[in-house]
Amino acid sequence: MEIEKVAQSKLENLNLTSLGFGTQFTDHMVISNFKDGKWSSHTIKPYAPFTLEPSASVFHYGQALFEGMKAYKGKDGKAYLFRPTENIKRFNRSCERMCIPQIDEKAFLESLNELIKLEKAWIPTDEGSSLYIRPYVFATEAAIKANPSLEYRFAIICSPVSAYFSSAIAVKIEEHFSRAAPGGFGYAKAAGNYAGQFYPTELAKAEGYQQVVWTDANTHSYIEEAGTMNIFVRLGDKLFTSPTSDTILDGITRKSMLTLCKDLGIEVEERSVAVAELLKGFETGELKELFGVGTAAVVSEINSFGYQGIQYSIDEVENPYAPLLKKALTDIQLGRTEDPYGWRYEII
Repeated sequence: MEIEKVAQSKLENLNLTSLGFGTQFTDHMVISNFKDGKWSSHTIKPYAPFTLEPSASVFHYGQALFEGMKAYKGKDGKAYLFRPTENIKRFNRSCERMCIPQIDEKAFLESLNELIKLEKAWIPTDEGSSLYIRPYVFATEAAIKANPSLEYRFAIICSPVSAYFSSAIAVKIEEHFSRAAPGGFGYAKAAGNYAGQFYPTELAKAEGYQQVVWTDANTHSYIEEAGTMNIFVRLGDKLFTSPTSDTILDGITRKSMLTLCKDLGIEVEERSVAVAELLKGFETGELKELFGVGTAAVVSEINSFGYQGIQYSIDEVENPYAPLLKKALTDIQLGRTEDPYGWRYEII
């Protein structure tokens, strides 16, 4: 792999203890271009702007998608990824749905390994911090014909980040807008899926909420996701989460939580939860916890939700599941405990 290093790192001018999320970027990035029916070799270059034609297909027809991953620095000082092959497989499922040529999995993983090895010093070590990794691909052909592009660019950039949410959040259960519909591409990490969420989320923020809980597009009767996170509902001593479908993202954190629940003795079931069931659980006291899970947020506790103009505050419960699961997951990610699942990938 061709690697071109920067002459001088930006890291010496960055305070890794005060980062925010997704606004600072490391010295290098991975680049590969698709042209004449094939991908070029992956290269690592200094982080720099792209030059694109005004007619680049991505601007007109939206062929663009991404993944979200993180690198961690363990207590042993080594750098780790978390289940990277799952992200790579999901990236290629998204490519298939968006009619974009897939990326060779071996080349993808090798690029990740080399990039993180080069940027290891950028991985923050404060609790809740990590190096966020953004692989993405977009259409670059200079053409405004309504067809799949014949040219694409694949890239990976990195950003040292603090925790996405610093405390529990309030959410609004959506009754009108939809994130995804059956038969659509809600399961893909397509850029347009996220752009479409911004307007209803901003409306919710104006009412004092941090995120929207998306409901099914047909009836708005069943809970699907919480913002950009998969959602878990605790009724009594049992957890429920919506099964994956063409409207729900197959989250790697969600998938990991299901495994951890079983090994921690927490009963969990994959089934749809009706809004009416959530409200009944609140009234009877059976609703114990709500929390979202995802790469960026890891585990985000929800302390209240709004529905039809009424605010419902969830009381704290003894022995909550959310912090227990978060600790179990982050202990594996940070190398603080054994990894019986083979999820931790060491950068070598």
